[in-house]
Amino acid sequence: MTSGNKAIRKGAAAAVLGALLLAATACEQSGADVSGHSKTSEQPSATDSPKTGETASPKPNEASAKRSGDSAKPGGGSGNAGGDAGKGDTAAVAACAVTDLAFSATDEDEKGKPVRHLLLTVTNTGNKKCNLYEYPYLRFPYARAPIAVIKDSKDAPAALAPGEKAYAALLATGGHMDTYDTNTIPLSLQGPNPGSKPSDPANVSLPGQVSFDDGARVTYWITAPGPALRFIMSS
Repeated sequence: MTSGNKAIRKGAAAAVLGALLLAATACEQSGADVSGHSKTSEQPSATDSPKTGETASPKPNEASAKRSGDSAKPGGGSGNAGGDAGKGDTAAVAACAVTDLAFSATDEDEKGKPVRHLLLTVTNTGNKKCNLYEYPYLRFPYARAPIAVIKDSKDAPAALAPGEKAYAALLATGGHMDTYDTNTIPLSLQGPNPGSKPSDPANVSLPGQVSFDDGARVTYWITAPGPALRFIMSS
């Protein structure tokens, strides 16, 4: 083989080797590019758990909700502060006392006729609310029994604030026996329990001389005069 041919073969081999080296280098670069692209496309998951020893930070909306919940409980309270306020502040209303009331009696008959239909009125002249119970306890001296009540007129106890009034209608005659003529009537107050001992009486002035008999009747205390009078005006 001539020296010229040897030189040609060596040049050709060198060219092939160089081409192979270039191809290998290109493949490595291409692989590196693909791997790099894969790495840059990866993002941490929103649900990834924190590493051991780390505390996850709350999301913005969770932190806001937490702050909102904390502000609803100032001082670490339960959120219903003041919910029980006022309980026990209202004391029980006491029964009215004779000394806290003003009494009057008016004639409800036509002018010139004998007085038979009367309206008893009480006014709370005290400075506290009080209750009137049952009906006026009316019993004349030496009478065998107090004036009977009209049972159909029963109403709830009359609660009187200062200045307020309550009424009871009184029918003076109806039986024509055991007549008693007077210009005053003793009126006692009753307690919340029926049959309890009545108070000491207040002597209520009547509109002139009035004849009472065993047919006399009185209503329960009522907070309006009209409903009270309806129980006696037809008699």
